Parts: sequence; structure tokens; C-alpha cells
Amino acid sequence: MLVLPVPLVTALVLGFMVLRMLAGERRPFETAVFLSACALQGLLVALVLYYGLTWLRPVQPVTATLVPALAWLAFRSSFIAPLNLKRDFIHLAAPAFTLFCVIFAPVTVDAVIPLIFLGYGLWILLALKARGDALPLARLEAGRQPQWLWAGIATSLLLSAVSDTLIAYVIAAGAPSLKPLIVSIFTSVALLAAGLLSLSPNAFGEGDPKEVARPEPPEASEADTAIVARLDALMRAETPYLDPDLTLSRLARRLKLPAKTLSSAINRATGENVSRHINRFRIDHACARLKAGDNVTAAMLSSGFNTKSNFNREFIRVTGKSPTAWLDGQA
Repeated sequence: MLVLPVPLVTALVLGFMVLRMLAGERRPFETAVFLSACALQGLLVALVLYYGLTWLRPVQPVTATLVPALAWLAFRSSFIAPLNLKRDFIHLAAPAFTLFCVIFAPVTVDAVIPLIFLGYGLWILLALKARGDALPLARLEAGRQPQWLWAGIATSLLLSAVSDTLIAYVIAAGAPSLKPLIVSIFTSVALLAAGLLSLSPNAFGEGDPKEVARPEPPEASEADTAIVARLDALMRAETPYLDPDLTLSRLARRLKLPAKTLSSAINRATGENVSRHINRFRIDHACARLKAGDNVTAAMLSSGFNTKSNFNREFIRVTGKSPTAWLDGQA
């Protein structure tokens, strides 16, 4: 009976995801490369631990440290700024340094790998915390899903760091036989979680999440009020909110403002984030389309929403009723 080791199954699943992506799904190129690196690492782990190809063992640490570096690049290019080879080339330093350690200082490898995973995982989490709702390239229709999504990917990187540290511990404790089990469980779970999350932009969008209490925003200045007034005038005059791919970065360029300035002004002047403020215009438009005779799905798609879960959640938030109940109340 053919039995496949868990890391190989993980590699096959991730490889299938890459093929789906290349077949036409809309995902950034950097995300496809990141997912391919996860699949390659799962394959190498299986070949070394379960199929006896020990000559690949020196390659495994180098390819492992490609994963967190590519995760950061996929995150940055998807939500903060497009890939810039001159600026982002530096991230090849992580696998290059690991290769140096493998050749010249192999005793340091077990410490270097978890530190790189830990560093990049924390870097993503700190970037998410620092920017809050102001991810310039995130679609506003997605709400806070990108933040949740990448927090999950960062956590998977931290999980990999934990596994490498645990492996070093069991070897030092004289129990090397536990290494294959630890690698199979931790590495497979971390790689698979990162892969699934990178292909699931709406993974956390279902349901009606509870509101998290937020501190009162600082009092808005006249400049904040003026910025929001300009934004609202643009919304009414040109209806850019009807574009489901609208981003904070695009809005900021239209208003000739830094993205962070626009986001902060909306936070202070309205007490809402950019996504929620724009979604009010979308829901108003959807209500008008429902009154005009459109069904709920047609009203949703014509108002800048891509997913029914987001539409229903925002409709209830703005109007206090579901689309169907609101429409019944207009009769």
C-alpha cells in the first residue's frame, strides 16, 4: 500500500495551488513565487527525511530561508508598494547568508534558520500594526481581511521558527529520533497554512464578526474635515467607489495626498476606517438600485462589492437591516 509522507502531501497540495494560480487566477506574481518556494521546501523535506536523498540536506536550509523572505516580498508588493528590484534585492541576503553558514560555519545553521523566520514573521506583524487600516494597495472592499490574512501567514513563519528551535533542543537532549516527527508536523502545518492563506483573500470574510471596542479617535482638525469633504465631493461627482478594485493608494493619488494622511484624516473626522467610509457610498448606491428594481445580487455587483458576505455585513451595518428586509420595508 502506497503511503505518502506528510511533507510530500503538503508539497503536492501547494504545487496544485500554484498550477491553479498560473492557469488564470488573479494573484500577484510574487505570491506565486512564494507559494512555489513553500512547495519546494515541502518536497525537499520529504526527499531528505523519508527517501534517503541525504545529498540534498545542505540545500534544505538555503531553500528554507527563501520562504520568509518571499513572504515579506509578497506581502509588501500586494499591499504596500510594487516590487522594486533595486530596493528588494537585499532580501536575497537571507538565503545567501544561510548558504555561507552551511559551507563555512555549519554549527550555526540551526540558530540562523529560526532567527530568519522569526525576524520576517515579526516584521510582517509590526508592519501590520504600524499601518493599521492604511494598506495602500489593499482593495477597500476587502475590509480588514488582508490584515487578518497576513497576520496568519506571519504566525505560520513564527511556527516554523518554533519547530527549528525545538529540533535543535531534542538533538541537544539526545533524542534525534524525534526530528522527523517534529519536521513533518510543524513544517507541513506552517507551509500549508501559509499556502492556503495566500490563496484565500476572503478566508476570514464569512460571517458577521463582532465589533472590537476602539478608543475614541483624536479630535478632527479643520484640515481633516476639509480632506474628508474633498473625498466625499469626489465620491459624489465621479463615483470611484463603484470600482471593486479601488484602493487607498488610488484615492490618495486622486486627491494628491499621502495615503497615510488621507487614512488618518478619515479616522479622526468620521471615527471610521477608509473601507467603512467608502462602503457607505456603496450601500447608498445599492439601496438606490434596489429601489429601481434590481435584485440583491445585481445591486451588490453594481455597487462595488465582489462578495455577498461583505455586502450583507456592510448593508446591515449601514442600514440596520438585511438587503431583503430593507427592501420589504420600502414597499
